[in-house]
Amino acid sequence: MSVDLNDKSSQSAKQRLWIVCELYYPEENATGHYMTQTAEGLAEHFDVKFICGQPNYASKGQKGPKHEIRNGVEIFRCWGTRLDKNVVAFRLVNMLTLGLTMFVKSLLKFRRGDKVLVVTAPPSLPYQTGFAALMKGSGYYLLLHDLYPDILVAVSGAKRSSILVRAIDVANRWLYKHAAKIIAVGRDMKELLEAKTSGLDVPIAVIPNWADMANIEPRPRDENELLDELGVKEKLVFLYAGNIGHPTDIKSIVSAAEMMRGEPIHFIFVGSGAKLPWLREEVRTLGLENVSIQGQLPRDQQRVFLNAGDVAIISLVEGMWGTAMPSRTYNTLATGMPILALTEDGSELARVIDEERVGWHISPGQPEALVEVIREIMARRQELGAMGKRARSAALEKYTPKVAIESYLRELS
Repeated sequence: MSVDLNDKSSQSAKQRLWIVCELYYPEENATGHYMTQTAEGLAEHFDVKFICGQPNYASKGQKGPKHEIRNGVEIFRCWGTRLDKNVVAFRLVNMLTLGLTMFVKSLLKFRRGDKVLVVTAPPSLPYQTGFAALMKGSGYYLLLHDLYPDILVAVSGAKRSSILVRAIDVANRWLYKHAAKIIAVGRDMKELLEAKTSGLDVPIAVIPNWADMANIEPRPRDENELLDELGVKEKLVFLYAGNIGHPTDIKSIVSAAEMMRGEPIHFIFVGSGAKLPWLREEVRTLGLENVSIQGQLPRDQQRVFLNAGDVAIISLVEGMWGTAMPSRTYNTLATGMPILALTEDGSELARVIDEERVGWHISPGQPEALVEVIREIMARRQELGAMGKRARSAALEKYTPKVAIESYLRELS
């Protein structure tokens, strides 16, 4: 809902809070969805203003007004190129052009005493926004969805000893030193940050993401349209729904599928990302009839495709400990589906699975071990229902927008 731009009387008594992130409504990818809910949830307590770009991910092709007020949030959408983000050179051009216009907007709009919440999307954004906030006398809070340069090292995008990684580490020390607070999305990330900020005396909080409780709920397997369409209702179905990008261990899943030809299991992939072309080609070359690839499906079909399985697979490559927490974990909990994760011990994902007793986790890059666990799941299939109930209960109690907004209010106070 949009309102008159001149109707700001209700905001006059509230402290100004700027949120800066490339992704916002009408962008429907995970980050855009979370940041829209965060801003609108905080608008009751702050005079919230959002600086973002135009959609370039799940909602690419749509365009929002350059300036509007929607659901209590004043939005400033900046120009930037919208080239194919899966091409590294184009992605860098997008980052540079949008970064420049967002930096200029920040310099023009921030003022002394404002609070600024900046998100690592794109990863260069916190540096320029932090600099603009310091120049204008605003305090900035860092919301780290991904931790760089560690994630670059994990996906083999850079070597730990490289000049690039060392330069980012130096820049991060400056960024962390001047932050009012750092907000991490997982406990493993907080522990990694505590080591990185040693001697800086900067507070670090943990606020997990949450499930889309308004749109996701458990639905009967027998009524699932996607399982009907694929003709796999009689099999034990493992569902991978989410980004199929560089940080994900897709190779182990494909290798497990190849080793389990002829067994009564099926793998479904829903999503897009840099590894999707490789996945399609590998499944075609190997002739894997026990794998179905659906590609990206609209968010309004979540009720169907997120329930199209018996067990959800969430996978990360080795070295991702502390660098990110897959947000699809929480929507999986909301569907009441057990989780099989490829992740390192002690990661936030592994901790959630263990604490809530909702599944299994093994180290990435071990397809033989993955096959063993899948066969164990087949043998214990009768236990999946109880795990699913615990998953749904955890989502309702711990991972809702209400719980998250209360945490943001506490940490931004």
